[in-house]
Amino acid sequence: MKISCNREKLAAAFQLAASVAPTRSPKEILQNVRITATQGVVRLMATDTEVGIRLELSEGVEIEAEGTALLPVARTNAILRESSDETLRLITDESAVQILGNRSKFRMPGANPDEFPPIEGFDEEVYHEIPVQLFRDMVKRTVFATDAESSRYALGGVLLEMDGDTVIAVGTDGRRLARMQGQGVAIGGHKTQGMSTIVPTRAISLMERAVSDNDGVIQLAARANDLLLRTPRCVIYSRLVEGRYPNWRQVLPRRDQAIQIDMIVGPLFAALRQAAIVTDHDSRGIDFTFADGTLKLEASTATIGSSQVEIPIAYDSVPITMKMDHRFVADFCKVLDPETSFLFELENENSPALLSTSDGYAYVIMPMAKER
Repeated sequence: MKISCNREKLAAAFQLAASVAPTRSPKEILQNVRITATQGVVRLMATDTEVGIRLELSEGVEIEAEGTALLPVARTNAILRESSDETLRLITDESAVQILGNRSKFRMPGANPDEFPPIEGFDEEVYHEIPVQLFRDMVKRTVFATDAESSRYALGGVLLEMDGDTVIAVGTDGRRLARMQGQGVAIGGHKTQGMSTIVPTRAISLMERAVSDNDGVIQLAARANDLLLRTPRCVIYSRLVEGRYPNWRQVLPRRDQAIQIDMIVGPLFAALRQAAIVTDHDSRGIDFTFADGTLKLEASTATIGSSQVEIPIAYDSVPITMKMDHRFVADFCKVLDPETSFLFELENENSPALLSTSDGYAYVIMPMAKER
């Protein structure tokens, strides 16, 4: 194989593919990226057997001789990162891989690419088409709420529900729950079954990083044990988390009698950051008091001190105080634009708070027990 590649484009594609490869594995061959040059396209492939990626690179590529090789992840990443050349040449033979710049030359021993495990392509005729921006929002607004370390393994991923034109993503760790809902298009009658399409947190985060705003739409195909994502330039495969997701619809409260307060993300987040200055790992709770046209945030830690920050709100009824983990509220604010309006719904100090936006996002936070 002999190819010339724009270094920046190759480095970006290689880094994405390499993020799938394991840093340690009893199968050393998995610590490589398989590169194939054929028909004007360079394909990069990597897998850890649970997640796999096939990535195509056609811009900034010139193929002098077709072929296939394995590139060791750590050393190749370092070469691409440290090189200052605009273009690099890759030359491979049966025994070695060479990466050549204007004033640099690297030679690494080669491995047999035929021993690299195959990575599944996207050959599905039944799938969902989802706008890229919606998919990115679905991931960003739910993945942070998952619990990868939970003994309940199903909580270590994002639940996807796709049926007709409705697509839903849910993440929870048992103390808070995030749900994002939007519209897609079912091709061939594609739909998920029950609550078992749980995509591991790491895999769905990779999928979000792999898509580009220029892609327009992505395709998702859910099968019994795995999920496939396709964009114009890549295919990502992931095994699903085993287990059944909890009934999240029971967690989203019906708020027929709830107090509803219109708020804006930016002012709340600014006040929250100030109030949280005196919190620590053991004292994360902040009292949220709604009364007299004001939301008052109060925190107190014996060894650090106390804080009190107020912002005006449109509420003048019975005072309500609830204690919440400031990190959970901050996570909600971080995934939204500062000017975003949202609805803060609460019933009493012991009931969950429900924060929701007009574009299908809902976030439930369980209150913390007050100190007696």
